[in-house]
Amino acid sequence: MVKALHRVIYKPDSTSTDEYMVVVEQDEYKRWLEGRSVALAMVVDSFEVFHSGQGSQGRWGRPSKQQLETIFGSSKEDDVVKLILEKGELKAGDSFQKELPGLNNSRGGASIDTRGSAGGLRG
Repeated sequence: MVKALHRVIYKPDSTSTDEYMVVVEQDEYKRWLEGRSVALAMVVDSFEVFHSGQGSQGRWGRPSKQQLETIFGSSKEDDVVKLILEKGELKAGDSFQKELPGLNNSRGGASIDTRGSAGGLRG
């Protein structure tokens, strides 16, 4: 059974159109927020961060390391993901899935599973 994926959105400030997103499994994210010991790997679908410079209506892409350094003070994926989860807001629904790069809905279901993708490798 495929789990429903949701997103956690972080806006650096209320007037900015920049948004940073992490894809999460909702139930595990809620448990993580409550302080239960849940590994981040169980909360996030991947340690990939997505960015839109035009708010939630814009196209999602991957931010540069410089953007991450400027906004979060780090370009390390683990640190950035944790900050987004702590300071961001959970957005329910799956309409965002069609906006993510590389998703081809014509080839099957609209679920995203980036675990094991080359984008998730650290080296």
